[in-house]
Amino acid sequence: MSWQRWNRWTLEELPELNRSVLAGRESAEILTERLRRAVLDELPSPETVSPDQACRLLVLLGLAGSSVARHYQEADPTRTAAPARSFELLAAGPSRIPFPAYFARLAAVSGTGHPPRDCYASLVRWNAPTTRVEADGETLAVLPGRFPDQETRTYTGDAGELSFFALLKKSEAFELAVNELLEPLADGSADLLGPDAVGRVLLATRLMDAMIRFNQDFAALAPERGGLHTAHFLDVFRQFAVHWELGDLPPTGAQDPQFLRRDFLLGIDFPDYAKHVRRIYPSLLESERTMLERQSVRPPLPTALLASLGLDAGTLSRCKASSLRALVREHPQLAAWYLLLAANAKFGAVHLMLTEKFLFKPQRTRDASGEGDREPVSNRRGTTGMAESLLVRLTQGRRNHPLRFLGQLPHRELSELCGTGTGTGTALEDLPTVRFTAPV
Repeated sequence: MSWQRWNRWTLEELPELNRSVLAGRESAEILTERLRRAVLDELPSPETVSPDQACRLLVLLGLAGSSVARHYQEADPTRTAAPARSFELLAAGPSRIPFPAYFARLAAVSGTGHPPRDCYASLVRWNAPTTRVEADGETLAVLPGRFPDQETRTYTGDAGELSFFALLKKSEAFELAVNELLEPLADGSADLLGPDAVGRVLLATRLMDAMIRFNQDFAALAPERGGLHTAHFLDVFRQFAVHWELGDLPPTGAQDPQFLRRDFLLGIDFPDYAKHVRRIYPSLLESERTMLERQSVRPPLPTALLASLGLDAGTLSRCKASSLRALVREHPQLAAWYLLLAANAKFGAVHLMLTEKFLFKPQRTRDASGEGDREPVSNRRGTTGMAESLLVRLTQGRRNHPLRFLGQLPHRELSELCGTGTGTGTALEDLPTVRFTAPV
């Protein structure tokens, strides 16, 4: 296969063509024609490629397909009523297979349950380099990319796009590390009250703290230093998240399965959260759907912990600080779990802050000034249609965890009260640092 050449075209020529079309230097038809000559005409029958090659092609064709669809629909907003017509001039291989059918057949060959359009897995996880999370010389999680290079394919080559893809990929790697630490406690292979449970929880908290700082640093990164420019995010990057067919789900960070998995593991005060998550199942891989279904029927770990100790949230809510202090000294694992849940709630707030900073607040400013919204992708809602009020409710749901009443005690005191289950105290600050290596 010639995937290396198609990969180089996607890395170099596709961004330049998109920039030229957006600047009015080239027509959208030129992009379509060059895509056909450089890539589509050469493509083999989908059934002749390996699953790994299929995954790479899904990344490349996902970016190309969304580029063509964006320019087609942006030229005439009425075309959003029939988005499938974006691909009428695109066909693949000597047999001239219509582009949507070719993409769907590649998705089937991949064996992953990938949807018949680009999704979070192909746009972010498979696209960006392999990412490792390490602590104290030990690898805690590996989130592979599908390409042997260390590059990330983007729509326009903008440094902010690269930073944003890195934010999503590295955050998911952090989340995977946290979830894998907690999984044995959830599936029963490790005792929730056993000797290593608190160590797992404290390390998961350290990882959450590191992820919080990483996301805060992204928010503070100036565009001239590689940060994401708000106007680029609203007017360029998000506008590639067009529909390929009516009612489908364009790729978005909201489809990060490890974020959703953590909500099930730690719990969220949100009515019928499983139904809310199932709404995006069509955009997830088969293994991700299976994982989330399994998690959704388990009791959240904090609920299981309290039950194991003969406690419940109602009992904690009636305790004064002195009683809570005595309770935590008797059951120091409560302090460790509180610190983890507090970090999880804080990350939810940081995630909301990012959406406010780059999406909702600037769009409100545009609405107030009379500038209005964008076409073809509205900036008044998330890519999956989530309104700001829904994100606020989800953030609040992560704060309303059953151990929140321990917040009457100072954070430092709770940290000092944490035990390892063996009688040895472990201060949160003494845990090893976390760093990335991507890839080796």
